[in-house]
Amino acid sequence: MVAVAIGWQIYDLARETRSVEESAFMLGLVGLAQFTPVLLFSLIGGQAADRIDRKLILIATNCARFLILLTLIGASFTPTSTAIPMIFAAAAATGAVNSFTPAAANSLYPTLVPRDELPLAIAWNSMGFQNAAILGPAIGGFLYLGGPQTVYGTGAAITLVALANFAIARTPAHKPNRTARSFAMIFEGLRYVRDNKIVLGAISLDLVVVFFGGVTALLPVFARDVLHVGTEGLGVMRAVPAAGALIVAYLMARKGLTRQVGKWMLGAIAVYGFAMLGFAASKLFWLSCAMLAVTGAADMISMYVRQSIIQLSTPDGMRGRVSSVSFIFIAASNELGEFESGVAARFLGPVGAVILGGCVSIACAALWVFPFPRLAKADRFTDESSVR
Repeated sequence: MVAVAIGWQIYDLARETRSVEESAFMLGLVGLAQFTPVLLFSLIGGQAADRIDRKLILIATNCARFLILLTLIGASFTPTSTAIPMIFAAAAATGAVNSFTPAAANSLYPTLVPRDELPLAIAWNSMGFQNAAILGPAIGGFLYLGGPQTVYGTGAAITLVALANFAIARTPAHKPNRTARSFAMIFEGLRYVRDNKIVLGAISLDLVVVFFGGVTALLPVFARDVLHVGTEGLGVMRAVPAAGALIVAYLMARKGLTRQVGKWMLGAIAVYGFAMLGFAASKLFWLSCAMLAVTGAADMISMYVRQSIIQLSTPDGMRGRVSSVSFIFIAASNELGEFESGVAARFLGPVGAVILGGCVSIACAALWVFPFPRLAKADRFTDESSVR
């Protein structure tokens, strides 16, 4: 919900005085503002998740998220010259929060289920996220009719509900790793990812594809100036990739992938690229939504394989640091990818930027077998992913 509101509000404010291309570039700068603190602090967040009670980290970061939403509410009542800097500051603060949240969350939930049920737990966890990703943007686009403050206020209320759930959740006693210095722990996590070629191949593939192939940041441009569907259409466009992902997550939860997982991942990346090209060529709202749904489904397969490889091949005492390294790659592909989308749209136009991303995705699916042959040949999560 909040992502829809921030994107539309920034683009709408920028269009008061700027061209389509310049306003699209502003959307890219929002991604850069979110990524910079992630790059600076995520490794610290990873070692914190291995040292500090992960439940307490989640409570603290969601308290910070609540304060950020209050700032965004305030920005909605200020002039454009003040509102834009406030929104950028809130985006940067969100990036700082995201430096600590994913490592703590991704390290905590694998401890709640037996190891042999972890792939299914990942699928069910993804289903929960995708349900929120479907409802959130659609509701956010509708609530934006009442102004951005309505969206941010609703988000703040839901954050309080999340805080209450974290507070009452029963979690295993945390066993902190106190045997190494902070920087030594950080570099140990980096070395682990470097030496595990399948893990490195999976997360670096995601980095390159989403960095060039992501279209999320440009959806306000397509909604307003290409397809002309307004905030309601933007909410639907933000939701349909999650709808496609939800269908795949449901199938994974019923019967997860067990064989040829590397080929499934590379094949999904190729499908993602072709769907992006279809989205770029479309001038029809329903066809654009269909292409976005395909991208969500393909991305879900890639994410499922990547998460299963990481979780099943990483010892619990190192899971926080490895998750933080993985999240840096993910954040680079998402937030920094939004910046790349804005830059590409500035010089190639929004349609040209999406075409570039689709072509890069297809090329990566074909070429990634050469630097990371073990990833392409990976058959099972538990057997192949543990080979370093």
